[in-house]
Amino acid sequence: MIITSLLDTDLYKFSMMQVVLHHFPAAQVQYRYQCRTPNIDLHPYIDEIRAEISALCQLRFSEDELNYLRQLRFIKSDFVDFLGLFQLPERCIKVDYGDKPGELSIEVEGPWLHTILFEIPVLAIVNEVYFRNVQPEPNWGEGRERLQNKMQLVLKDADLHDFKVAEYGTRRRFSKVWHNEVVVTLKQEMGRHFAGTSNVLMAKEHNVTPLGTMAHEYLQACQALGPRLRDSQVFAFEVWAKEYRGDLGIALSDVYGLEAFLNDFDMYFCKLFDGARHDSGDPFVWGERLLAHYQQNRVDPKTKTLIFSDGLNFPKAIELAKHFAGRCKLSFGIGTNLTNDLGYEPLQVVMKMVRCNGQPVAKVSDAPGKTMCDDPAYLAYLRPVFNLTAPLEYSRISAMWAAKRPHICFDCCCCSGVSCLSAAIADGVWALLLRMVMGWTRFKRQPVQIRSICCAAPWPALPALIIAL
Repeated sequence: MIITSLLDTDLYKFSMMQVVLHHFPAAQVQYRYQCRTPNIDLHPYIDEIRAEISALCQLRFSEDELNYLRQLRFIKSDFVDFLGLFQLPERCIKVDYGDKPGELSIEVEGPWLHTILFEIPVLAIVNEVYFRNVQPEPNWGEGRERLQNKMQLVLKDADLHDFKVAEYGTRRRFSKVWHNEVVVTLKQEMGRHFAGTSNVLMAKEHNVTPLGTMAHEYLQACQALGPRLRDSQVFAFEVWAKEYRGDLGIALSDVYGLEAFLNDFDMYFCKLFDGARHDSGDPFVWGERLLAHYQQNRVDPKTKTLIFSDGLNFPKAIELAKHFAGRCKLSFGIGTNLTNDLGYEPLQVVMKMVRCNGQPVAKVSDAPGKTMCDDPAYLAYLRPVFNLTAPLEYSRISAMWAAKRPHICFDCCCCSGVSCLSAAIADGVWALLLRMVMGWTRFKRQPVQIRSICCAAPWPALPALIIAL
């Protein structure tokens, strides 16, 4: 078995799970897996992956594991009691062949409280099954040499005495064995520079600090769970603060992009939260904007922590550390570059929440390739709600939509279809109209052709909308 303990996951899964238990126990969600690495054939390994996931669903928390969780000051006793009864529901996960050659389809659907722990171990399983088949005799020596070179970049630089790095690489690790060796090596040789690991099992076994607060799925779910979509980010932060009362105070900044985050992250949140985490977009721009934002809200940036975790490697982390040195507290989370760097191309696999309580949810990232949503009409509606003016990748999303719903066709009379459509539905009214039309088509399972959405028509005149059934 690849996964032998339910603790073999990231800490933020437990911190979010506790919030779900106390505030959203009835929420229903859907997750979808995606491999962003092209030309990867996973079809030969589907039975192995299914077997590993089936074994995962038989695991229970041991008393020793529960006692470890009880020792974490922010974990509450009723949550540990719940975990004592917990088991991942196999009926909620489906693994099948995908639409593209070599692609897998992995979908999780069910109660959020009971499915939230699937993501990390499932991704770790996909990675390890793949690499143990394509690299049955790994070059461990190459991996160790690369790891030593990275550590020496820090250890030999006297200017990096305050440098802190954490290991964040569970989901895309080469293997559990290599992951364990990386954590042990970092602890032994990095000393004060090693902040800890996101993996709870590794933290327990090696007596290092477990690290993590919230992930994108938490803020995404609040789009469906909050009182109003525009206030969903504020709602998510307020519920988090209510649950943890000052603990786990790092806010995630990129579910709606930096601008929307700063608009919502007012003086109250600036003072309440310990800092923020960067996970997409230019890290230097992000850091400068955030430091300026703190100053504008009469908060000393030196008292706050900036955590960088977007596909980092050691040279990039060191560059950031020197750039922001003395201006704030800093920490760096490095994942794939630590746990899957043996000279082979790692898989860029993700599993994202796409629906909550039957409603689509979205992450609108500052990095275009990280935007994820399976409903382009909802995404079009979301952007004006949060005043997101950056152009959306409509060509990619439309292609994704067409692949799932080939009966839908767009054709614009006044310009190229996609660009015209994006302009036309920028107004929330037309986004809602489009959602209603598409919802009707999905219900009736009838082909629909939107022949014209003309963005050239002046408001308040109605755009030409001709629907042929």
